[in-house]
Amino acid sequence: MNRYARGFTLIEVLLATVLLAAGLALAFATLRAANATAQRGEQLAQRSERMRAVEGFLRRRLASALPMKFATDASTGIALRFVGEPQRIRFVADIPDYLGRGGPYLHDVAAGQGGLSIAFAMVQAGELVEERARRKPELLVGDLTSARFRYRGLKDDGSLGDWQDDWNTADRMPLQVSIEIKTESGGAWPPLVVALPQAGSENVVTAGEIFQ
Repeated sequence: MNRYARGFTLIEVLLATVLLAAGLALAFATLRAANATAQRGEQLAQRSERMRAVEGFLRRRLASALPMKFATDASTGIALRFVGEPQRIRFVADIPDYLGRGGPYLHDVAAGQGGLSIAFAMVQAGELVEERARRKPELLVGDLTSARFRYRGLKDDGSLGDWQDDWNTADRMPLQVSIEIKTESGGAWPPLVVALPQAGSENVVTAGEIFQ
């Protein structure tokens, strides 16, 4: 039996320490990468959910638009039922009770430096009604970098017209509305095209035409 037990040499101890340190560093790097991936996935999921919520809300509001007068153009005497501009849309639609008192309200969707927002105003007998406790505009998209609204109706021959940046017949509703949104965090959103069922019985096209 050996009188002296053989121990580890200094080189062996140093080598084991280096290997342990390398293993810990690799484990921490893997954990950090997994955590960063999880955070990016969560942020992407939140952006996607927000995108779907906003687009779903706009789709429902536009699809429920009514050919109802909300004001009169003082210079022409034309009844205003749908005002469409490159960065602003105004139309009337019924809203559920949780957004107001129910009934027809002017929907004013506008894009600006503060983002994309929507404001509501009650409509009665073809005129806007001032409410004492009028709701403040609701912010839909805060980190907006650009927004574009376009409109399409029928030509005189009954065929589907081209997209327009301005809707010039405010006493009639367009057949379709297109909304393109870009944000700082999510980039370009999928284009949203909404058909307005109440646009008028004369605006009848085939299902193949309406989504071209």
